[in-house]
Amino acid sequence: MSESIALTAKPRSVGTVSSLLTMIGRCTRLTRRDVDALIMSLMLPIMMMVLFVYLFGGAIQTGGDYVTYVAPGVLLLCTVWGAAQTGVGVANDMSTGIVDRFRSMDVGGAAMLGGHVMASIIKNITSTFVVIGVALLIGFRPKADALQWLAAAGVLVAFILAMSWLAAVVGLLTKSTDAAASFAFVMMFLPYVSSAFVPIKTLPSWLQGVAEHQPSTAIIESVRGFLLDRPVGDHAWIGLVWSGGILLVSVVLAGVFFQRRAD
Repeated sequence: MSESIALTAKPRSVGTVSSLLTMIGRCTRLTRRDVDALIMSLMLPIMMMVLFVYLFGGAIQTGGDYVTYVAPGVLLLCTVWGAAQTGVGVANDMSTGIVDRFRSMDVGGAAMLGGHVMASIIKNITSTFVVIGVALLIGFRPKADALQWLAAAGVLVAFILAMSWLAAVVGLLTKSTDAAASFAFVMMFLPYVSSAFVPIKTLPSWLQGVAEHQPSTAIIESVRGFLLDRPVGDHAWIGLVWSGGILLVSVVLAGVFFQRRAD
């Protein structure tokens, strides 16, 4: 009898993977059903691209077509917005009591939070295609080969992963979805204080140091360099170090705060 039980019992790792896949499917379905948020996540890239190119582009000198310069910045801005929405989903789950139901079905915090993060990445990939499509329509002409496209995508996905886990931590700390949603607006300010929309040398001298040494600049310059076939320098590995550091700290904090909220 004991041998039969041992043979039919699933290894814990298999159960964890199964729970994660289930949570990814759940969060993805919730995203599809929230039509307003879905439309916003897809329309935001279009509005931001048109806004910067056609309203501000004529007044900003970057040494070339402004759409070529600004496209990577808008790309990062929209992915940061999408990643920050992870906190809203986490805050909603923590405040509705569904976590207790998940735990009764042996679904752990890692699977629940991981589901939200992976759903965020899927949504961000969709918005990324929208940004690139709109940029191509209004004059963006990348010069990247297949390997450079993959490199740009890798840097960007690593940053999205880190920001999504950071947003999940915020969702665990906040007591309401409104408070978690406000974090999205805070995160959106990071790309503005970087090389996303204007060259750093045009910023006030006291702000240039901040812009040069924050993660958004490294990510943007990496993506811009890869897509335009320009030297990337140290930006790629600096961006990956930033992403890795944020990810590591966020995952650890998420585990700690989830246990505190769930117990």
